[in-house]
Amino acid sequence: MSYYINDECISCGACENECPVSCISSGDDKYIIDQEKCISCGACANVCPVGAPNPEE
Repeated sequence: MSYYINDECISCGACENECPVSCISSGDDKYIIDQEKCISCGACANVCPVGAPNPEE
């Protein structure tokens, strides 16, 4: 189960810097997660100040 970033993202970049597999990048309106590379570690969710990264259901 990979993570995705919801619309609460404020584009601070904290998640991108924390990702151990570099699967997060800046999108047009918010950061995006490459779900093919995501290892579901939750590191991005742990550092996000607004709780934007969430596990896919």
